Amino acid sequence: MFNNWGLMKVRVLNILPVVGVCILISAYIMVQSPPRLLVATTTSLYDTGLLDLIGEAYFENTGHRVGFIAVGTGLALEHAKRGDVDAVFVHAPTLESEILQENACGLRKIIAYNYFVIVGPANDPAHIAGLSPTQAMRRIAETGSLWVSRADNSGTNNKEIALWEGAGYEYENLRSKDWFFETGTGMGNTLLVANEKGAYTLSDTGTFLKYKKENLITLEKLVSESEELLNVYSVMVVNPEKHPFVKFELAAEFVEFLISPGVQQLIAEFGKEEFGEVLFYPAVEILENENSAVAQWIKETAFMDNSECPPHLRFGRADLYE
Repeated sequence: MFNNWGLMKVRVLNILPVVGVCILISAYIMVQSPPRLLVATTTSLYDTGLLDLIGEAYFENTGHRVGFIAVGTGLALEHAKRGDVDAVFVHAPTLESEILQENACGLRKIIAYNYFVIVGPANDPAHIAGLSPTQAMRRIAETGSLWVSRADNSGTNNKEIALWEGAGYEYENLRSKDWFFETGTGMGNTLLVANEKGAYTLSDTGTFLKYKKENLITLEKLVSESEELLNVYSVMVVNPEKHPFVKFELAAEFVEFLISPGVQQLIAEFGKEEFGEVLFYPAVEILENENSAVAQWIKETAFMDNSECPPHLRFGRADLYE
């Protein structure tokens, strides 16, 4: 027994220096590696491939990596509340307003916009093509035409709820209808389900065009580009006073990067060659145009107290709002 114990001690003593070197090497790598920014975002942004392009450009310009967690906007904001991430890139102004009121996030800047689209089978059984969003939703309900909802508290789902309410229907009451289906998943999966069922659904433009281009769906765009279907994307930084371990300086740098002319141009050109039309429109310059109807739509839809972000939540970066 003693001899075995002695042999064991020799082995442990031989291993300890190796373990110590491994720890030192790991620590050195952690110190030498640039910090990684963590951003919770929407599936509709991520599915298009735009964030991959932005991430690459960010690394090339700053040497910092950014990791994106693609979930629905509701879950992305929950991550922010818990301090799981450094920033969020989302598209649900009502939910964003709530999280700002809770002081969970700040330094909010509007980055881009596009439009939600009501899509459906080419034969359009409810005959909604060309109608207003309100008329289209009402027609779908009146005819009992199949509808697929994300039902995941995402930005798209919140817009859908608002559209149903605008058409005179309570979303919760519709969920028990035999023509109303729910996926509880992201935009891509919801489009696939709607396509399989020959149903209507609400989608962001970017994901719809991507899936259409890749021949994953045969659905058609039937109602689009109105004020009611405006889709505004904003970035917010997690409040460092509530979560002191978030990488605030890095997150603020990322916000500044997103509103820079180079990235705004990148957003403007994304998808043109592949899809024949842009997937997103840059928002920074258009918001400076007082005569733009779209700028007024954005302000009415996504401004809070007549600004992108309340002054007390700008975290010392008032320069980003000048």
